Amino acid sequence: MLVSVMDQKIRNFCIIAHIDHGKSTLADRFLELTNTISKREMKEQLLDQMDIERERGITIKLQPARMKWHDYELNLIDTPGHVDFSYEVSRSLAAVEGAILLVDASQGVQAQTVANLYLALEQGLEIIPVLNKIDLPNADVPRTTDEICKLTGCKPEDVLKVSGKTGQGVDLLLQAIVDRVSAPKTNTNPLRALVFDSNYDEYRGIVAQIRVMDGEIKQGDKIKLTSTKKETEVLEVGYYTPKMKKSASLKSGEIGYVVTGLKSIEDCRVGDTVTLFDTNVEMLKGYKEVKPMVFAGLFCKEGNEYPRLREGIEKLKLNDAALMYEPENSQALGFGFRCGFLGLLHLEVIQERLKREFGLDLVVTVPSVAYKITKTDGTVITIHSPQELPSPDKINKVEEPIMNVDIFSPKEYLGGIMQLVAQKRGIYLNTEYLDDKIVVLHYHIPLTALLVDFYDKLKSISAGYASLNYEFLNYQTTEVVKLDILVAEEIVESLASIVYKDEAFTIGKKIVNSLKETLPRQQFVLKIQASVGSKVIAADRLSALRKDVTAKLYGGDYTRKRKLLEKQKKGKKKMLAHGTGKVDIPTEAFLAVLKK
Repeated sequence: MLVSVMDQKIRNFCIIAHIDHGKSTLADRFLELTNTISKREMKEQLLDQMDIERERGITIKLQPARMKWHDYELNLIDTPGHVDFSYEVSRSLAAVEGAILLVDASQGVQAQTVANLYLALEQGLEIIPVLNKIDLPNADVPRTTDEICKLTGCKPEDVLKVSGKTGQGVDLLLQAIVDRVSAPKTNTNPLRALVFDSNYDEYRGIVAQIRVMDGEIKQGDKIKLTSTKKETEVLEVGYYTPKMKKSASLKSGEIGYVVTGLKSIEDCRVGDTVTLFDTNVEMLKGYKEVKPMVFAGLFCKEGNEYPRLREGIEKLKLNDAALMYEPENSQALGFGFRCGFLGLLHLEVIQERLKREFGLDLVVTVPSVAYKITKTDGTVITIHSPQELPSPDKINKVEEPIMNVDIFSPKEYLGGIMQLVAQKRGIYLNTEYLDDKIVVLHYHIPLTALLVDFYDKLKSISAGYASLNYEFLNYQTTEVVKLDILVAEEIVESLASIVYKDEAFTIGKKIVNSLKETLPRQQFVLKIQASVGSKVIAADRLSALRKDVTAKLYGGDYTRKRKLLEKQKKGKKKMLAHGTGKVDIPTEAFLAVLKK
């Protein structure tokens, strides 16, 4: 192994933290203090490229940057903080030797703080504990320092105190990175580089963000991606400052980018290994294909916008390998797409980007999860929508995804949180006390329970203080059924849902009542039913519109009026018996059901 003096001057590190603990603001101070960005070019949250990141105060896409501090070359990766992007975070951690564990002095240790710390420890990184926002009036430095020490096992004097906003203590932190983080091991072995992110350039194809582990890569090299077997020629290499800056080559230990010329993001996935096309080397550890966990239908409110929706999803897919989609047709909502996401935040981000970047007004169906079905003939299938669920006589067992959930909260909200989780079918494991104020509740909860409103209710119960982290555990057997909704004795496929067997009646009744309130009346009595298989479990009727058939009568015997009313009654009865007339369900009625 060859290690040069120059190589010893490299330090690769990242920042890990909970959402809104100040990662991006601290990164701004790094760029400012090292003169990487001029004061004229400087703006808040510089590394957050999307407007939605700045508005929400969260990092969605990671961003690398190279800085100079005295004689040292510092390579920073600003990572996402949300649990939905934990795989992306883990690959970023595999590209560095050190991590700044950033904790808000006013909020203390939170769920993603611990989750990302465990990811960093798995990679064997040097952890630098840092207390941020010490300038705030409500900052509790002694208590938060104690929390960090208990979490990491470090001494109080090892915890650095900084303010990303004012710049206080940031120079000492930069020096601590130089002193504490080890230099990368370098060598001249055949090329191996880890892809820790990639994005699509309209003119040059896929740009892969890489950490070179072995060897060297330069323009003109013929390379291949180990898992996808795709071969291409390197059009350009360079690094981020944070703008792209071309260089002659990237050597072992360096972080930068490679312009590949490939046209599909599928060909260059996060975690893959780049090597020379004519060499056979062992793939770097940790690669896995990211699979969506949450599924929802995306439809346009205006039917003529479908081509724009298709174009928008195709363009977002170029920059997001985790987004899955396929065309879907709904009786109520028209043409759209069934999409797969990493989690609810991922769904929200895609929805918001389609709205902002393509001007689309969308209807999003209730998010669902992937179920594993073992059929009676022994075959195992995975379904993502109620329409794919086989008939009960063909099902041996159904399995649903279970999540390992950690909930961090002040102890005074313990009772309310435990009650909420019990309602959501959570299985209690144990309670852990971080200190005399903060507790961590550990549960196993079905992923379906975390969708839609769990996070909102958790925040409401805890006055906004509780935080949540979850990761996939396994699939477990469950009892679910397909709940069909019938209007005028016709099944409305777009209103079908997969529900727990013991909750079918309650949910069915809610949907029936909602439709009764929102459906327009017809010329005949309208039957609204909820059924499981052939068994109707909830039903109601919407009375018919009545024409005033006696309006033309002026006086005369009452029997004349009675005769006309009886004739009308028979006609309505006949229409009801034959289910005469097709009922178009308006979008408003469909949306009312989704909200229920």
